[in-house]
Amino acid sequence: MVKKIHKTSGDEAAAAGPSSAQLASTVRESAQQIWLAGLGAFSKAQEEGGKVFEALVKEGVGLQRKTQAAAEGKLSEATTRMSAMATDLSSKATGQWDKLENIFEDRVARALKSLGVPTAKDVAALAARVEELNRNVARMNGGAASPARRVAKKAPAGKAAAKAPRKTARKAAE
Repeated sequence: MVKKIHKTSGDEAAAAGPSSAQLASTVRESAQQIWLAGLGAFSKAQEEGGKVFEALVKEGVGLQRKTQAAAEGKLSEATTRMSAMATDLSSKATGQWDKLENIFEDRVARALKSLGVPTAKDVAALAARVEELNRNVARMNGGAASPARRVAKKAPAGKAAAKAPRKTARKAAE
């Protein structure tokens, strides 16, 4: 350790020679000890430096894994949220399109009705009625050939004979 220099009394101050030499020797010894302590610290740091470096690398790897796992978790959570939001927006948009489509269809139907254009329902009802009338006509004719087939047969010669099948065909159609 560093030696302390004690103050000397007035008698010893008179003899400055031996005390200066003692002071210089003490300073040299202290400087030598400080130098050796620095070298020891440097040597220790070199020996322990590799171990400390490896420990720091291991700690860094662990920290990187933790942060990467946390980031992946946050990314997964954000992806789930965005997917839910996209689904919600898609369903809302679909609902709006359906409403718009219904409004358009209603307006077109009203416009066609005001123009007197029959609807598909009206045409289907008429087709069913025509079919029913055809069955009734066929029943009334006793299952004979339809009026259209009678007209297709050869008519007898002469104007009067040519008009007769038309009248029958008309009566059958009525």
